[in-house]
Amino acid sequence: METEVLHKEEIEQLEESVNRLFPVFLKLENLEVLLVGAGNVGLEKLTAMLQNAPNTHITVVAGKVSDKVKHFSASASYVTIIERDFEPADLLLKDIVVIAVNDKNVSQEIRVLAKEKNLLVNVADTPGLCDFYLGSIVQKGSVKIAISTNGKSPTMAKRLKEVLNAAIPAEINNATDNLHIIRNRLNGSFATRVKKLDELTRGLVEKDNAEKEKQWKRIATISITVFALMLLGHFIFSYIPLKEFAVTAVDWSKTLDRNFLWMILAGFLAQMVDGATSMGYGVTSAIVLMSANVSPSAISGSIHTAEMFASGASGYSHYKFGNVNKKMFKALLIPGILGAVLGAVLLVKLGESHISYLRPAMAVYTLFLGIKIFINAFKKTNVKKKFRHYGWLAGVGGFLDSFGGGGWGPIVSATLITKGRTPRFVVGSVSLTEFFVTLASAFTFFTLIGVQHWQVILALVIGGLIAAPIAARLSGKLPKKASFILLGVIVVLWSVRILIKVL
Repeated sequence: METEVLHKEEIEQLEESVNRLFPVFLKLENLEVLLVGAGNVGLEKLTAMLQNAPNTHITVVAGKVSDKVKHFSASASYVTIIERDFEPADLLLKDIVVIAVNDKNVSQEIRVLAKEKNLLVNVADTPGLCDFYLGSIVQKGSVKIAISTNGKSPTMAKRLKEVLNAAIPAEINNATDNLHIIRNRLNGSFATRVKKLDELTRGLVEKDNAEKEKQWKRIATISITVFALMLLGHFIFSYIPLKEFAVTAVDWSKTLDRNFLWMILAGFLAQMVDGATSMGYGVTSAIVLMSANVSPSAISGSIHTAEMFASGASGYSHYKFGNVNKKMFKALLIPGILGAVLGAVLLVKLGESHISYLRPAMAVYTLFLGIKIFINAFKKTNVKKKFRHYGWLAGVGGFLDSFGGGGWGPIVSATLITKGRTPRFVVGSVSLTEFFVTLASAFTFFTLIGVQHWQVILALVIGGLIAAPIAARLSGKLPKKASFILLGVIVVLWSVRILIKVL
């Protein structure tokens, strides 16, 4: 008997967790809406309705109408504002009632009166009194997606809206229009037309997505394999004679630096910071390596090569966890690679005398950006500004990263975030691009001057590979405010450290 009771309770809990709402799209402009309340919540409800259906007839009733509501309604010719307390007569000839007053008892009374007239009711922040919810909306032209969490978490709905807005391209509206034309031209029954359209769209989606994913995976795999084989061959033929392989393998393990574990820790911590923020790899690894008494020349020569492997693992992890904006990635890729190659060639040809002048200028620029990011963390909204110079930004970032000894993440990520781009997708996209940028830079250095300090490189790579998936997952989980604070702190510390060394 007890088992049966427990089983029923488990079923009831499971049923409560299932979203049983039936999604519909109302032609709101054909209905009469009553909005009771005109404060911040009322403004939010009014904005949501008019953004989706601008010609909706809405009557706003409130004892006090906020200036924001008045200002917003001034340009909406179908909105009527009545500044007085609610009266039962306000329900006449209405189809939908939205209640946004900060008094639960008043909300309950209005709802009872509305239900007596068989009206649909939404009560703000009170799911139990609602007949329907106003979900978050993603719109790309004719395509509209409504998101519902069954009234449990509006914040989650907003986060999903951000993800879908970034993931769904604006071109989907053009594709929808084209499919509409194709649909009108198809002959046959309704079922036949639906089947043909289904086959057509399935083929386009599967082919496009599969080809793009295979293409970038193939490029990344070939690139990392070729470079890894080059490094492996260099190590084998330089340090381990093939005739004495067995004996040398044992002796080699004894030759490892006594600080080898500290070096692995440096790679792990550096990748945790870089993977979560797309910056700070060089700063973090350099600090830990200096603490382990690694020579400055070994630090400088090893970080760039090791960062290529770490950024590859980080970029793949970000891609896997959905943190990459493909359009941003494509815009940054080629210019970043060209800038990195040019910077590496000039560095080898001209030497390092320029760095004492170049890095302070970079530090001043990124310090300004870091402070701006930190301030934005405490603003209510982060306005997205127009930015079209992705190519120039990536080219400069790649060049300075090679020629100036670092700065890809602080320069590119910080600039994009101060322009209002979502930190999660900036970090993911810049991290994935960083793999190809550092690969181009490392390949150029390897071709021109070879590889030194292999123990430091190996330790950094091991630590970075361990940390990469953890950091990528952390990036997707961090709240927006925490992301801004962390990014701002990293950029400021990176900049201040350079300025202190100079001064």
